Amino acid sequence: MKVLSLNVGKPADLVYGKKVVQSGIRKTPVHESVFLSKTGFEGDGQADLVHHGGEDKAVCVYPQEHYAYWEEVLQQPLPPAAFGENITAAGLLEETVHIGDIFQLGEAVVQISQPRQPCFKLAARYKEPKLALFVKETGYTGFYFRVRTEGFVSADSRLKRIQSHPAAITIQKANQIMDSSDSDVRDIKKLLEVEELAESWKEELSKRINL
Repeated sequence: MKVLSLNVGKPADLVYGKKVVQSGIRKTPVHESVFLSKTGFEGDGQADLVHHGGEDKAVCVYPQEHYAYWEEVLQQPLPPAAFGENITAAGLLEETVHIGDIFQLGEAVVQISQPRQPCFKLAARYKEPKLALFVKETGYTGFYFRVRTEGFVSADSRLKRIQSHPAAITIQKANQIMDSSDSDVRDIKKLLEVEELAESWKEELSKRINL
């Protein structure tokens, strides 16, 4: 497991069809140490605070292993932080990490809270209307960290899993449960039993089974 790039960026204009929206999806690598607080990296920001940001979405992580696939799909080389992620990482694939896993990230201690759910701003960035759907279909979503202990992080920081959650529900499995309209109720309940799951996911899944 390794940090390959640490990326931050403030909201800026993004053309979407005939509209111009604000988005923080265009992030750039930084090489100095950056402070990571409960709500994210210093110098980073989101435009839509309803669907992005907050303590459950403090750090967006995306696996570098998926870049080659998307370059082929999009027929273009991808820039750093291509998916608007704060951490481009190696060795943290959706099928190998779990909701609730805890990691040392530089001075900080972080925990996986939920998969990332792609939105239209990815489609707008790459002029591919179906990109968010493609991401969902592949399961190559990445995920979010919440911050348990604040601290400084750099692109050279050590990244190490220090605790694997006993429920062992992978990001891949959580995506499958959320994205399928006929998910087994037992699977939904098992995911809801993971206390560390993000509140927004708990609310959405609880509605499905009328809890």
